[in-house]
Amino acid sequence: MSMSNSQSFIEPPPSDSDSDEVNSLPSSSTGSSIDDDEYVSDAEREWRESLQQIELLLTMVLVPYVGKYFGRKCAYWGWAKYMEWKYPVEIVITSSTAFKAAGAVEAAASI
Repeated sequence: MSMSNSQSFIEPPPSDSDSDEVNSLPSSSTGSSIDDDEYVSDAEREWRESLQQIELLLTMVLVPYVGKYFGRKCAYWGWAKYMEWKYPVEIVITSSTAFKAAGAVEAAASI
């Protein structure tokens, strides 16, 4: 019963039954089917809720207000440049703090 060295290293060709068994195995683990939400602690859940509230605050209040403020500021600047170009007038803002405060009040007027 002696085998030659060349025959000992040759692997047999895979049979069709082996590949069918591998294909029929489930792709996910067969551990417990408990949802991951049950393992989330209360602190983690509260943290996610507070992040959602901050995101809502930013997207519903802050971003529109800031966009409206800077949009008005850009529109005033653009209109002043247009008027200076089209007509021989000079646009001068005498009080920049009053101008900024009026812009902030106007931006908050419809919110």
